[in-house]
Amino acid sequence: MTDLAARLLDAPAAHLSLVEGATALAGLATPLTADDLCVATADATGPLVVPDAAADSRVATVAAVVEGAVGAYLGVPLLGREGRVLGALCVTHPAPRDWSGTEVALLTDLAAAAVTELELAALSADYEADRVRWQLAVGAGGVGSFDWDLVTGRIDWDDQLHLLFGMEPGQFGGTIEEFNAVLHPDDVPRVAQAIDRAVATCSEYDAEYRVLLPGGSTRWVQARGTVLAGEDGTAVRLLGAAYDTTAKRDAEGRIARVLETMSAAFFLLDDAWRFTYVNAEAERLLGRTREQLVGGDIWELYPAAVGSDFEVNYRGAVQSGQPRAFEAYYPPPLDAWYEVRAWPGQDGLSVYFLDITTRRTSQQEAGRAQERLRAASARLHLLAAVSDDLSSTLDTEDAVRRLARHLVPGLATWCLITMADEHRHLRDIASWHAEPGLRRTVEHYADLRLTALSPRSYLFQALRTGQLVAVPDATETIAAALSGEAREVLRGLAPHMAYAIPMRARGRTVGAITLFLDAERGTLPPEDLTMLVQLADRAGLALDNARLYEEQRHISETLQRALLSAPVEPDHVHVVVRYLPADQAAEVGGDWYDAFLQRDGATVLAIGDVMGHDTQAAAAMSQVRTLLRGIAYTSGGSPAEVLESLDDAMRALKVDTMATAVVARLEQTDEQRARGQRRLRWSNAGHLAPLLVRPDATVHPLHGAGPEMLLGVAPGRRRTDSDVVLDSGSTVLMFTDGLVERRGEHVRDGLDRLHAVLTELAPDAVAAARSPDGLDLEALVDEVVRRMLDGRADDDVAVVAVHLYPQDAPRPPEAGPAHL
Repeated sequence: MTDLAARLLDAPAAHLSLVEGATALAGLATPLTADDLCVATADATGPLVVPDAAADSRVATVAAVVEGAVGAYLGVPLLGREGRVLGALCVTHPAPRDWSGTEVALLTDLAAAAVTELELAALSADYEADRVRWQLAVGAGGVGSFDWDLVTGRIDWDDQLHLLFGMEPGQFGGTIEEFNAVLHPDDVPRVAQAIDRAVATCSEYDAEYRVLLPGGSTRWVQARGTVLAGEDGTAVRLLGAAYDTTAKRDAEGRIARVLETMSAAFFLLDDAWRFTYVNAEAERLLGRTREQLVGGDIWELYPAAVGSDFEVNYRGAVQSGQPRAFEAYYPPPLDAWYEVRAWPGQDGLSVYFLDITTRRTSQQEAGRAQERLRAASARLHLLAAVSDDLSSTLDTEDAVRRLARHLVPGLATWCLITMADEHRHLRDIASWHAEPGLRRTVEHYADLRLTALSPRSYLFQALRTGQLVAVPDATETIAAALSGEAREVLRGLAPHMAYAIPMRARGRTVGAITLFLDAERGTLPPEDLTMLVQLADRAGLALDNARLYEEQRHISETLQRALLSAPVEPDHVHVVVRYLPADQAAEVGGDWYDAFLQRDGATVLAIGDVMGHDTQAAAAMSQVRTLLRGIAYTSGGSPAEVLESLDDAMRALKVDTMATAVVARLEQTDEQRARGQRRLRWSNAGHLAPLLVRPDATVHPLHGAGPEMLLGVAPGRRRTDSDVVLDSGSTVLMFTDGLVERRGEHVRDGLDRLHAVLTELAPDAVAAARSPDGLDLEALVDEVVRRMLDGRADDDVAVVAVHLYPQDAPRPPEAGPAHL
């Protein structure tokens, strides 16, 4: 194109430049360069005509013009569709010359021709890319194509179709006879019929058939195509494609075998309401063979179904796309009731049905049986719910209160639950009414009735005899046994029937459940009364267990606390101790603490945990604590020396147990007293490290030399003292593992949580210590325990906390007695 432009315009040079990516270069804010003549042309809206380049300000500064290589210039932009700039076509002359209008028009025509060639090349590239993508998609999908020239009879297969038929590419002979030869003989007539129909009507061809593969196996193939007509309207060509459907056919075969062996009847209807499949059970129930049914219209074969529940539900399922389940009767000749389920789907409407005639003829009895089953299930559910409530909490009294809500409204209109303590004092602990507006009235009646009831009334009779008492005509009967305001409140509630069911456990009556029914409810059946007796016995046993547990727990806790003494009260030192028994155990634990003075006046703090939770552990704890106290006082030794002597004494005295312990000693020299300091010396026998809160509110664990061997493991082993200097205003917290351990959590997480709690509380505690009122160490310890345990202790907890007050100020009341 450039060569033609140069010859036609008598120019020694021509140039065609394309914009990279067909992106317009208009608006570039850079100076023109030697290569920018074409850029300037592409930037122009029309031809750029320059007779004398050196005198033209538009191009005079271009290097090629300055150097004299270009004296005259003519350029035309290449404009594509929608005015998109594709590049520029230009010619140059070394000397100035005029460009005629004909020359400008000629170059413009050449530029248009160049644009046409460029766009054709782009279309060709796009077409080739589309063709390659189509071939890749077809190959990936395993689809083969064929082309049958109906005039010559020649059939062409692509390579994929050869593979589909088990042949090497080019092996197929290209005739209809060879095609038929590889089909299953049973499928040849059907395929030929489909081809003939499509060719005769110049329409679509659709057939599924079996192919005989060289190894003797068969493959199912689905073929579809279109017949093309010639100028005279007759068929001249059949184009199509085919793909493998063997897997689909195998799956359908497996489904058909399942359907044939199932006990339920099944049939499938197509969009025209024709039977397309019927299993053996459906043949039996419908009274026809599948040859008579398949292909037939359901409304024609079974006209009584028209307008019946069958038609309404079948058409409703298809229209809504939602399954339908129903029961319906079909008159003679079938004369039967059917339970039917219909599911719409892509293949049509699937219908499953059972003959339920026998069940329907005895429907009344079945209904009664179902009602009995429902009632029995409800009773079992109630028993399970109550049992779960009673076993899921130690607060059994609260669980029994919830029992009232289980009974109402299922069994009664309203109810009251009464407890009797060991002194036979009664109190109503729960009430409930089915009507929210009457619940306050029932509560008011409960407040009044026990003092107003005659000792000969139904409630006291049930409590005395331990037997269920039924009260017919309940309003009048009970009112006669009431006095005062309670009688009028009862008349307002107007019960028709009442039952008092005693709650018994271990040969004694611990309370009673009283149910009240209004006139609409009538009376309770024997089965419900039997269940109520069982339920009351369970509640009674749970209440008695709770009573025994509380008694045992109280005894255990009292014994545990009796083994622990009050802390010492040194001068300007406040010691706080806490002991909390485990919530879930009624046994004496092994956690202990101690705080006492040695002969030289030094304060000794100790905390420990003996292994086990029983009376043996408590006895061992008492022995260990007593030995430690005696050794520390008489020897005056350091914490490490005390623990060494304690280990030897435990071995010699055969205190057969293991224990952890931390023993700490507060010491002070005259120089330290003058500086307002004390020294804490401690030794750790396998226990958790204490925590130190310094006067600046920072929290530090007192690891020291680290925990050493537990007591009772290796007597005779040397132990180590650690020490730290404490300023006045410091607080030390010692504790057992029950404070930081939780089920399912690593102890390290609990220690981190305790460190965080102390870090949060420490600033306020330090500020309080500097106030005239001083530090409330009791409140600080209680808040730490509250946050760590959240109202529940999984294990015993012992805590010792000590706060050091300045000794150059008056002794605070909490920092020791007036005289030591």
